Amino acid sequence: MQDQAARLRQLVDKTEYEPQAPVETNKPSLSALGPRVIAITSGKGGVGKTNITVNLAIALGMTGQRVLVIDADLGMANVDVVLGSMSKKHLLNLLEKDVQLQDVLIKGPYGVNYISGGSGIEKAADFTYEERQRLMQKLNGCGQMADIILIDTGAGLGKNVMDFILAADEVLLITTPEPTALTDAYAVLKAYSMYAANKNIKLVVNRVYDEVESREVVAKLQQTSTRFLNMPIDCLGYVFEDSAVMKSVRQQQPFLAAQPASVASRCIQGLANSILYGSKMTVKRGWKGFLRQIFNFSR
Repeated sequence: MQDQAARLRQLVDKTEYEPQAPVETNKPSLSALGPRVIAITSGKGGVGKTNITVNLAIALGMTGQRVLVIDADLGMANVDVVLGSMSKKHLLNLLEKDVQLQDVLIKGPYGVNYISGGSGIEKAADFTYEERQRLMQKLNGCGQMADIILIDTGAGLGKNVMDFILAADEVLLITTPEPTALTDAYAVLKAYSMYAANKNIKLVVNRVYDEVESREVVAKLQQTSTRFLNMPIDCLGYVFEDSAVMKSVRQQQPFLAAQPASVASRCIQGLANSILYGSKMTVKRGWKGFLRQIFNFSR
């Protein structure tokens, strides 16, 4: 699996990226080796992984970062759905000789550039040597068009998922407080601890009702991971349960764009700041937010 991860790393190979001359900017300085490659994953489906990925891309873009989302949930892609967008070609179309990177790159709404993983794809796993070479060659250009590349992986411990996780520089593991989500998140941590050469994984706890609940969830996974895996893990932040999220999903709009003042949107902006500046999240519901959540949640 390590050999496979090393080959997949070349899909967004940073060593061949030629850095441009530095420019005075307010943005955080980026490595001369190229973009940050962040895989966003989860132990199980339904925890909000793709929703967080898309909204995080918007938040990072609002700071001036060039962000590219690659939907690596091959065959079960949902980035299109969250954005309310549509793509005619997807990642695996790059295997076709006459299809180039610009043919699959979608300039979606809200400033999100992405490559779809496609839906209902039968072949989404085993590539021949020739196919890998073709993908590596065509995807190499991604390193020159983005400051941050977000890889939205599938859920679980499938071969594709682990390959993308192990190939990324950083990993965000999305979970919720539900026992099944925590169990599956631990399974991902266990596999990652066994195969990752350079461990760099952080937790994001979605759908929590308050910061205390988030800390409790993180503490459980941190204690278990440290004790049984000998792998300390940090928490990047959390996203509060918010009725605005479901309303936006039904409307096929990212909640950060549809309801930027919502508490979930403020959490996403906090996560973006944590990624860029290493700052600790301090988002609070407040009394008005508490009342709004209690009385409007079911609407």
